[in-house]
Amino acid sequence: MNDTIVQPANQKRRINTLRAVMLVMIPLILFTRPGLSLNGALMEAIESVGILLVIGGVLGRFWSILYIGSRKNALIMQDGPYSICRHPLYLFSTLSAFGFGLMLGSLLLTTTMTLLVFYILNDIAGKEEQFLRSEFGPSYAAYAATTPRIIPKLSLFSSPATVSFDTGTLRRNFFDALVFLSLIPIGEITEHFKDNGALPTFPLF
Repeated sequence: MNDTIVQPANQKRRINTLRAVMLVMIPLILFTRPGLSLNGALMEAIESVGILLVIGGVLGRFWSILYIGSRKNALIMQDGPYSICRHPLYLFSTLSAFGFGLMLGSLLLTTTMTLLVFYILNDIAGKEEQFLRSEFGPSYAAYAATTPRIIPKLSLFSSPATVSFDTGTLRRNFFDALVFLSLIPIGEITEHFKDNGALPTFPLF
């Protein structure tokens, strides 16, 4: 008989790891410029798509929090965003990272940033699921067998007509949203300094 007690994943580790990734990426963000020869209109369109994805990621995180609230690790949420993937918060965080990469205009930077964020969050999701499988047993196993971890399956969507949410949790996560939204002015300010030659840059495809 296995009496090992599985503890919930350490969320501070997730936050600190993501911060470390961003610190590593800062020099690339500041001192690179798009190496692709794109006309102004096309570049503007790509940046606009990036901004929309960042905003969409923030809204998606709020949508997920409305459903899970303060009940994370306390139940198996399977409604709304949790019906299309098991970790929608991580899905929308990755989406924001992808959008920020597009704002910077570098294919390599976009790919690297998105894959790093996805890898870290997928790793944390796996550790969270060790606890959930231990806590809920066959019920969570059945949910995991039909619902993808992070990459969504939209055809699975289902939701009750009404949903109750915890205002305290929503308020606390507002500051996380500000961090993601800050990517938009950071990207715009960085681009401004690069265009004016205030930052030495090298091309990065």
